[in-house]
Amino acid sequence: MSITGKPVPIQGPATATATATADEITPAPTANAITDKATTFLQAHAQTDTSFTYEEERHVLRRIDTRILPLLLGAYFFQQLDKSSLSYVSIFGITEDAKLVGQQYSWLGSILYIAQLVMQPLAAFILVKFPNGKVIATAIFLWGSSQAIMAACTNFQSLLGLRFMLGSFEAMIAPSCIAVTQMWWRRSEQTLRTSYWNAMNGITAIVGSLFTYGLGHIESEVMFKYQIIFLFCGLLTVVYAVVVLTFMPDSPMEAKYLTEREKVIAVERLRANQMGVSSGKWRWDHVWESLLDLKTWCWFVIIVAISGGIGTFGSLIVKSFGYTKFEAILFNIPFGAIQFIVIIASGWVATRFKHKGLTIAGVCVLPIVGTIIMLTVPREQKGVLLFGYYLVSCMAAITPLIYAWQAQNTGGDTKKKCTSGMVFIGMCTGNIIGPLLYSVDHAPLYRPGLISNLIMLVLVAALAILIPFYLMFLNRRHAKRREELGKNAVLVDESMIGKGQMESGKAAELEDGGTNTKPKALEEDNALRDMTDVKNEDFIYVY
Repeated sequence: MSITGKPVPIQGPATATATATADEITPAPTANAITDKATTFLQAHAQTDTSFTYEEERHVLRRIDTRILPLLLGAYFFQQLDKSSLSYVSIFGITEDAKLVGQQYSWLGSILYIAQLVMQPLAAFILVKFPNGKVIATAIFLWGSSQAIMAACTNFQSLLGLRFMLGSFEAMIAPSCIAVTQMWWRRSEQTLRTSYWNAMNGITAIVGSLFTYGLGHIESEVMFKYQIIFLFCGLLTVVYAVVVLTFMPDSPMEAKYLTEREKVIAVERLRANQMGVSSGKWRWDHVWESLLDLKTWCWFVIIVAISGGIGTFGSLIVKSFGYTKFEAILFNIPFGAIQFIVIIASGWVATRFKHKGLTIAGVCVLPIVGTIIMLTVPREQKGVLLFGYYLVSCMAAITPLIYAWQAQNTGGDTKKKCTSGMVFIGMCTGNIIGPLLYSVDHAPLYRPGLISNLIMLVLVAALAILIPFYLMFLNRRHAKRREELGKNAVLVDESMIGKGQMESGKAAELEDGGTNTKPKALEEDNALRDMTDVKNEDFIYVY
């Protein structure tokens, strides 16, 4: 053995010459072996230049925004349209035509969310194991078919069964949209993109109200009005499923519409997220960590609290103000427009100031005031009550902020899907309970439901203010671990750098003592090792 550490020849009967090095160590396999598909892709392009300019990245981002984002917008639009059709037909006599009594209409609203709740674990597994683009297209086709077949239902039992099927297939879409958002965009870009596709709730309220207004004037001796509306919405959705199947790629690595150079940039830019891209491997350690993570339960409680019954009973509440059924439908158009504006505006504010907790707390003030107005103002003052109802619609802006907040603070492919699944289980739980707090028996005041919504909104505002302090604690813990491992305790989160900072390069890294702005080698970087946010000391939590 050489003291200098130089290679020393070793002679043996079965070999010609071998070399050994005194300071050579064979690394032991670890639980965090690189398994992300993005790693395999980048390794296959190791001989090419993976660095890129700001202009190149912006070009690729525009291509992603013009192909992937519109497909997500359409998918979420049709999901919300089909789901909300029950609310639209509520004022066109479905309770009389289908002979619904007591809480049966409420159960038609709740059963969809029961189905979504039951299907969330399977949805998480499918999103990890199967190509996301094809999963989305298949889900859209199946729930569109269920919606169209629902037109044949004329009693509570058949409507309940088809609403359950509708919810089962729709269970895939919101987790899929979050998974696709995590897979294609940097964390700094995710909040606004999430707001864009979630704002389709508002567009659905506008377009759905116009559809319903027109279709509701059709007089048929063969079909009830609710059957015509169900059939129309379902068939439109089936057609859109073909569009998604044709144009939605499964991942940046498999996007045929991108050149090889653009694919490399699309994948390389995601390394800063420290979240991974797609592994295709289900990991039970990620599942248990998701269930034991305090953050998961914080998102769960908030989403339960804001998921109420105003959506299902919205048209009936407006009708209780003294408007006709057609006026009630038309008054939902401003409701949708306000939702759209507030969702986009709150997403912009959260992105601009990088404080989702404070943004959520601020948004909560508007529906709190609106709920108080609806509880206290006499029914004779229609204009004031309608104003309060529109303020309550601002509550819709909280949901995409929670979606983005939990998505940006979770790493590891399986854990990302499981945490999103838990959030949607919470949403389903709230939407199961919410409609049951409202009843046609409580008309026209609906006080029990409105009071419960008021209490929940106050709880959401309080939690939104407290959660950032816990995330600060987690960041300090990661900084301490980095220091113990000999790394820089202070890191610049490149995934949250804004346009101006990206344009000026990665000079921010130098301000904290870094001397090398070159990307880390794949073997040295935790970004694509399918590590969870808790295990990855380089992960930075965002507030």
